[in-house]
Amino acid sequence: MLFWLIPVQAFITNQDDFLPVEQAFQFELIQPDQGQPILAWKIADGYYLYQHKLGLIDDSGTAVELELPPGIPHSDEYFGDSEIYRNQLSINLPEAVEPPYEVRWQGCADAGLCYAPQELVIGGELSQTGAPALAEDQSIAATLADAGLLWNLVAFFGMGLLLAFTPCMLPMLPILTSVVGGAQRGGWSGARLGLAFVLPMALVYALLGVLAAKLGGNLQAALQQPWLLIPFAGIFIALALAQFGVYTLQLPAVIRDRLQTVDRKQKGGNMLGVAIMGALSALLVGPCMTAPLAGALLYIAQSGDGVTGGLALFALGLGSGTPLLLAISFGMRWMPKPGVWMENVNKTFGFALIAAAILITQPLYSDTLALGLWGAWLLSVAVFFSQVQATSKLYFIGRYLAFLLGIWSAAMIFGAAAGGYDPLRPLSGLTAGASVASAHQQQFLRTPSVDELKQQLAQAQQQEQWALVDFYADWCVSCKVMEREVFAKPEVQQALAGMRLLQIDVTDNTKAQQAYMQEISIMGPPTILFISPDGSEIRAQRITGEVNAEQFLAYLARAKGEA
Repeated sequence: MLFWLIPVQAFITNQDDFLPVEQAFQFELIQPDQGQPILAWKIADGYYLYQHKLGLIDDSGTAVELELPPGIPHSDEYFGDSEIYRNQLSINLPEAVEPPYEVRWQGCADAGLCYAPQELVIGGELSQTGAPALAEDQSIAATLADAGLLWNLVAFFGMGLLLAFTPCMLPMLPILTSVVGGAQRGGWSGARLGLAFVLPMALVYALLGVLAAKLGGNLQAALQQPWLLIPFAGIFIALALAQFGVYTLQLPAVIRDRLQTVDRKQKGGNMLGVAIMGALSALLVGPCMTAPLAGALLYIAQSGDGVTGGLALFALGLGSGTPLLLAISFGMRWMPKPGVWMENVNKTFGFALIAAAILITQPLYSDTLALGLWGAWLLSVAVFFSQVQATSKLYFIGRYLAFLLGIWSAAMIFGAAAGGYDPLRPLSGLTAGASVASAHQQQFLRTPSVDELKQQLAQAQQQEQWALVDFYADWCVSCKVMEREVFAKPEVQQALAGMRLLQIDVTDNTKAQQAYMQEISIMGPPTILFISPDGSEIRAQRITGEVNAEQFLAYLARAKGEA
């Protein structure tokens, strides 16, 4: 959950070190008494404009050639050898150009920040072909910026509802049901315990947003480390074994008696224990990066307001917790009275906890090993269903499920031994799909180094070559899905032929990676950039979050059409 907060923290923490773009490059349209208008820029000390980034687009969407004065020779890590302007710049508007038209420019600071390309429409609205487009995350950020606080809180709550159904949030339900479902719940009793779980979870979201904005603490680097993930998974497994009846977890008698006293006063359910589990879960389990989430975080970063950011993320936390609250309040309400059936319920929670342990530690090992673990887990579930008593009404259903799950689990274990990686296609390691995936690994240059990535981009520009940059992390579930379902597709590989394919591995989330992601407003993986042969990103076609092959090809086609 914390990964997508760090670029926001970096943006807010560092933005005061540089002037806002409108102050660094103050544009003015000068209208003399006679002659054509003059495009003028006042450039702040320590900043410069690129000559090759100056442009003019007329109403038909056609680029107009400008008569540019000689620039100052310059070389930097962004665009290599080029010419720049400092202090001030004036350009006469060509006589054939009439409003409306669009002026474009881009500049950098000597201290190391390169601003995004700027566009300004003069004299009305451009036609559709000439109007600058916004990427989905930019559009959402702009919409939130134009709205009031109350509307933004409602919007964040709604986004939380949607994010609750992303794969990254799946471990939340077994965690909640395991700490609440030890006895019959439902109605107010279930709602009370559900609130005890959801409210601390939302408060942690809010607190992390404020801390990341105001204190600049690098929380993500610590919370993505094995030393924390493995013990947390160990707790899940210990709880699961207790659910299976292997042993009974008990505290010392003195502490147990006091907790039982508090528990009785609460009329069922240890509120403190549930609240602690909710807060801890928020630290390690969270929503997947999507375009709406990236846009919302971009809005928080641009606002620079810790209070607003905290309230917004609290609303998002409440939204993502609402389905959990409803499930625990009403989903268990009509359960029968306690009896023998509760042993099976406890075992179900045990399997769910083991699944959660596998999910949160999956970034620490290979997909092949993960497939084997899921196969072993599914096999144990199949054995569980096979033990349904012959006198039970569910006997035939249980045996049928055990048969199906047994076959599938065997396929997963055998597939893992053969090098497979996909639980939905466990035997893919035996087919051509494995070679296709291997080909994908070979055609992408993966590096954790920002400097090497910039060198590769500079080389692509010198060779007038298109480049694709994929932000990837080992713990990013959607990144791995796109590797298998998008980049491994023959039609996608054919469309990418001739492009320089670069993948920056941000698994470790180093300071250099954080600074680079903040610099270009990357909120987290997966994010894909299309870089044109002149070295500039086609920002409107930036991909944030998971897409399928058809959607990716559409983005690629539009990017090449806009260059």
